Order: sequence, then structure tokens, then C-alpha cells
Amino acid sequence: MGDEMVKNEAMEIMGLFQVLPRLVVFDLDYTLWPFYCECRSKNEKPSMYPQAKGIMHAFKDKGVNVAIASRSPTPDVANAFLQKLEIKSMFVAQEIFSSWTHKTEHFQKINRKTAVPYNEMLFFDDENRNIQAVSKMGVTSILVGKGVNLGALRQGLSEFVKNSASVEKNKEQWRKFSKEPGSSKSDAQ
Repeated sequence: MGDEMVKNEAMEIMGLFQVLPRLVVFDLDYTLWPFYCECRSKNEKPSMYPQAKGIMHAFKDKGVNVAIASRSPTPDVANAFLQKLEIKSMFVAQEIFSSWTHKTEHFQKINRKTAVPYNEMLFFDDENRNIQAVSKMGVTSILVGKGVNLGALRQGLSEFVKNSASVEKNKEQWRKFSKEPGSSKSDAQ
């Protein structure tokens, strides 16, 4: 399936959801492409997972920004590959650096650069430890087995909508609570 066909199918899937994330963050190694950057030379011609590029273009066409969070110890190789694949300019934030923080530092920097709250982000990664750590920040995080694909997209958007609904429910409960007699907020009025 070519990039354009994947993009069209991804757009159809996105159209099924009332709420979309404001920012989608992708890992690189074994998420957008099937290798570790540190095992490759920047002179090589990289390739992506078959559906990854079409999905990213679909997000952009829907007005959803995309970013990168990668713990690659070879950011020069990663950046060369992004350039060769002609996707480097797609990303509003590119946090590519080695770290022991399971990407929490990457997301703090992305949050500062974009001002997008964590609960309005969707993240795809192939490492469970990153998924666990970033989920605790409030980011909807999806573990991918063999790269980003339409199945992972569907799962990610479903989880995002579910998480968004629970955030809205909590906000509504807080509004009701703060208006009740005896609550500190209503007493101050």
C-alpha cells in the first residue's frame, strides 16, 4: 500500500473520532524505521515502516502537529536520515538525544516548545519502559510491535478519546464540587 493510500485510509480512521490529539509524538528506532540509528552509517539510504509516512502526512493534513522523542545516541545519523527521507520539516519539535530518563526529559522539552498539555498528546514507541514513564505524565502512549501502522493508529486514537473523556469527566466533577456550599472555592465567593 503506497503512502497516498495509507494517508487516505488514516484520514478515514481519524474521521471516525470526534476528538484528535493536538500533538502526536513518534519515537524513531523500531517505530518509524526498522533499525537502530547507532548501527547504521549516515551515508546509507534509510527506509521507513511501510505505513509510517502516510500516517504522519494524514495527521498533518488534519491539522495535528507531529514531533519526535528519540533516545538515540547518534542524533547526527537520525537527523541525516530524517533529511534523506524528506520528513525533517514535518516536525514541530525534534528531541533526539541519549538519556536515562525514559523520555520524560524529551517530553518536558516538547511541552515547553509547543505549550501542548501532556493530556493532549499521543505517543508511539516500541519500548515498554518509555510507554510506562510517559503515560505517568498524562500522555496517551501506545506500544508498537512492528512500527507505526494503521492498527496502532486506530488503537492510539481510541485510547486518546477514552483518556480525554475521563479528563473531561474529572473537570466537570471538579466544577460541581467547587460550586457546592462548604467547598473552599464557593466559600470565598
